[in-house]
Amino acid sequence: MGVNWVDIGTIHDIPLRGARCVRTPQGRIAVFRTADDQVFAMEDRCPHKAGPLSQGIVHGTSVTCPLHNMVISLETGQAQGADEGAVRTIPIRNRDGFLSIAVDTLSLLVAAE
Repeated sequence: MGVNWVDIGTIHDIPLRGARCVRTPQGRIAVFRTADDQVFAMEDRCPHKAGPLSQGIVHGTSVTCPLHNMVISLETGQAQGADEGAVRTIPIRNRDGFLSIAVDTLSLLVAAE
């Protein structure tokens, strides 16, 4: 079964070291852009208190939750340091600056819950 990619905009729609959100039937997905133009997508919920990760500070390939300073890896979704927990990451594709996310993955995540 193939992956269905849904276009969500361009890399320039996301500020450097910032994020934008995409609304899906399964919830909000935060799309992050690092200082060196890497892009990552994950649920917009910190595993600690469901804080909006899209409003956090992006540093390197991590984001710090704006509510309680939990640091989350953008690559893996895992909490860093002494913190525990994880955020679901979503496959994202960057083709010449045009971004897409994998919608089949979103459906599977909901089915697994």
